[in-house]
Amino acid sequence: MSDEPFLTRWSFQDFKFVYDAKFGRKKERRPEEEDSAMANQSNGNGTANGGRKRELAVYEQYRNEATNGTNSNGGLANGAQDTSTVQKPLLPPFEDAETRNLAESLCRDIIRGTQDVTWESIKGLETAKRLLKEAVVMPIKYPKYFTGLLSPWKGILLFGPPGTGKTMLAKAVATECNTTFFNISASSVVSKWRGDSEKLVKVLFELARHHAPSTVFIDEIDSVISHRGEARSEHEASRRLKTELLIQMDGLSRSNELVFVLAATNLPWELDAAMLRRLEKRILVPLPDPEARRGMFEELLPLPPSDDQVPYDVMVEKTAGYSGSDIRLVCKEAAMQPLRRLMTVLEQKPEVIPEDELPPVGSIELKDIELALKNTRPSAHLHAHRYEKFNEDYGSHVVQ
Repeated sequence: MSDEPFLTRWSFQDFKFVYDAKFGRKKERRPEEEDSAMANQSNGNGTANGGRKRELAVYEQYRNEATNGTNSNGGLANGAQDTSTVQKPLLPPFEDAETRNLAESLCRDIIRGTQDVTWESIKGLETAKRLLKEAVVMPIKYPKYFTGLLSPWKGILLFGPPGTGKTMLAKAVATECNTTFFNISASSVVSKWRGDSEKLVKVLFELARHHAPSTVFIDEIDSVISHRGEARSEHEASRRLKTELLIQMDGLSRSNELVFVLAATNLPWELDAAMLRRLEKRILVPLPDPEARRGMFEELLPLPPSDDQVPYDVMVEKTAGYSGSDIRLVCKEAAMQPLRRLMTVLEQKPEVIPEDELPPVGSIELKDIELALKNTRPSAHLHAHRYEKFNEDYGSHVVQ
């Protein structure tokens, strides 16, 4: 009976495992047995599957913890004493199975591994990057200095027009800080069952404190916590969700764990005033300046081998008010023109040309760039003045 899970914490996989063992079906291999078999096969037959260990599902990690002498809530089985460094359990100790199931669903939003986005890969936004390094990166690297009154900020808001790189900045934080990164959206914390939404918020912050240092990234936070009341059509469940989120974020300031809430929004004026108070650092992510636009064009449209030069100066001048996403669309549209000319030639031939005999795509010409600039219009410049006004009233600025 040692393989049987605790009765109050049975899942479907636990039931299937015990059912097959008792009623004569073929017993499934445990994950550690499969890994050892793969290792033995790779030792005998060369490099089978590259010698890589497959990533375990959540329930398999629980089962491994139980077989290794650690119960699912983090304690040691049979009263064994831990004399060595034990890996932190996936979940903190919870009181009931319902809360544990909610935590399992949130574990899917934990991003494991880096996002391969560095500060250097983001063109421009020097002010935003400097403020993020000061608020998140430096407290993790040098925690000795950020104590007492200099305790790190627990809430950071990235606001600005759409397509300016707010999500890329969050990915850069996940890459550079090497923290547990929770990628949360409205679907992660909203449930159809009554009372589960606020429980999900509470469990989320318990998980974040358990895996500290951690970063909770909430994209499009205005969809989760907009203005409360004011004769708006607000449901009781959404109001309870907002209240619980405010309570949990206020509790972060009274804890010693390094848990950062990094939020992003395109509509900062829609946020509730209580949430603005908890998001202590409010960083504007503006439209790219001319230097940043030139860097994007040089990276996306490198110089062709022909004598024709890409008119970077003209492109920078004609794309004032474009976001980073708009500039990428301009470059994509310009790169599509040689492919369209080639597709016109290929469609005139009756037979299908084999893939290895397909002709190469030609280079981008000046007329292609002019046509792309003519057909692609900016999409994020209409409310630029509102972002500047909000930044003057509530934003954080670099202190020289």
